[in-house]
Amino acid sequence: LGSFDNGGAGVFWSHKGDPSPWEMHPDCDELLHVIEGEVEVEVLPVDGGASSVALLTAGSFLVVPKGCWHRQTIKSTSKEFYLTPGRTLHSNEIDPRSGA
Repeated sequence: LGSFDNGGAGVFWSHKGDPSPWEMHPDCDELLHVIEGEVEVEVLPVDGGASSVALLTAGSFLVVPKGCWHRQTIKSTSKEFYLTPGRTLHSNEIDPRSGA
């Protein structure tokens, strides 16, 4: 939809699929809002602990904390609003915390 501080705000639409690459926002939290469908979000804590997984359904919100690597798996055709006011880093590593 447009820029927001050093990041952006937008709507993402996708069909069911494999997990996305990992992403992380070193400067800010990220707000996710599922408008339609189901999205599974996996978050890796900064302290190196085990990941947590949240299943978001239509109407759900999730705030991904600053500095936490996370990825999404679209469980059904979905529309999602995101607000990321800072930079985004990406990784295809199995555990991106080891190289971050």
